[in-house]
Amino acid sequence: MTYKTAHLLRSTAMGVATGLLGLTATAAMAEDVTLWAWDPNFNGASMEKAAEIYKADHPDFNLVYEEFARAEVEQKLQTQLAAGTTEGLPDIVLIEDYSAQKFLLSFPGAFEPMTDTIDHSRFADYKVALATVGDEVYSMPFDSGVTGWFYRSDILSEAGYSAEDLENITWDRFIEISQDVHDKTGMPMLSLDINDPGLFVVLLQSTGGWFFDENGDLDIVGNEKFKAALADYTELLQAKDIYKSVNSWPEYTGAFTGGDVAAAITGVWITGTIKAADMSGKWAVAPTPRVDGVEGAVNASNLGGSSWYVLSSSDNMETTKSFLNDVWANNVDFYQDILVDQGAVGSLLDARTGDAYQVEDPYFNGQQVWQDFAQWLGEIPGVDYGIFTYEVRSAIATQLPALADGADLDEAIAKIEAEARVLTQ
Repeated sequence: MTYKTAHLLRSTAMGVATGLLGLTATAAMAEDVTLWAWDPNFNGASMEKAAEIYKADHPDFNLVYEEFARAEVEQKLQTQLAAGTTEGLPDIVLIEDYSAQKFLLSFPGAFEPMTDTIDHSRFADYKVALATVGDEVYSMPFDSGVTGWFYRSDILSEAGYSAEDLENITWDRFIEISQDVHDKTGMPMLSLDINDPGLFVVLLQSTGGWFFDENGDLDIVGNEKFKAALADYTELLQAKDIYKSVNSWPEYTGAFTGGDVAAAITGVWITGTIKAADMSGKWAVAPTPRVDGVEGAVNASNLGGSSWYVLSSSDNMETTKSFLNDVWANNVDFYQDILVDQGAVGSLLDARTGDAYQVEDPYFNGQQVWQDFAQWLGEIPGVDYGIFTYEVRSAIATQLPALADGADLDEAIAKIEAEARVLTQ
């Protein structure tokens, strides 16, 4: 029985008792902590594992997990905070990193500062920066979207490439290798939706650049990091024989799990999807390629990731903070469990020394993939996502098909900024 089911049964029973006896259930339910999140097999399962651990020493603790789609979580939260009503809000909400600053800056006072509760120095710097406003840090950092180049080692070996050939390379070299692999094996390297700017975002963050300057203003035209990343991505888009064009998430994942392409460059959270395919021993992971000619560009980046936030309206603030601090901020063994069971690479740096991170994974040819991801995690450049990341991504997306067909790069960048200015007003 899940915590949510148990709570609903308990609530129903107590509601009947209250109606019969005219009593309140407030005291009996004082240890309930409510949660809004998406993805029950990843976020939900990780949180329920944390609840099991905390409940062992706090038997009255009860996690009430309410599942919604990510967009629905943000919409519900946005609607209620904009209306100024806190009734029905949870104690804890999961917010994607790209949206964090938007909520924190748009609704000052709505979220509880965690600066004095959590020792944020123990977490990856880039995750802490995402949740910082002024002198306060508001998040309980959760998973990283540290990226990797997941590839079919059997296919690349057939084309003559070893793991060493894929280390510390640029995107230009990646495209050369991809073309060679296609020529020799007939297989495209990637599946790619050219209307989705997700992979471009990976290139851009690896340079340490983003869409906005230090004042939060749009920084696109004249942003050399943006231009360099988009130039490399445009070159990839125009090399159409190295990717299979797809139009949806199922098509994207189905291409590499079904053996139609040789690789995927994305966040570590895709590991479970890759391992669900019956291809043990045929996969490996290499560092993400880097943008050439940009000072500070690295072979590490991020895509996605999220963190837990406590609402200031929480009725159980002390319990909520205690739960997050005891388990999420201090229990290294917990991070080993969710790594093994959910494939969740947390951003608590101490967890990297645990046994689970040293395991040689037979699915990946005995590679210590978790140790590799942990190393790359510490190399990700920190950037300020600002409050309009998705609006700018939308503006970028409108120009990608034209770039794939040979549009002028500078003209495309100018159009991106013009549309972004409209979308961010």
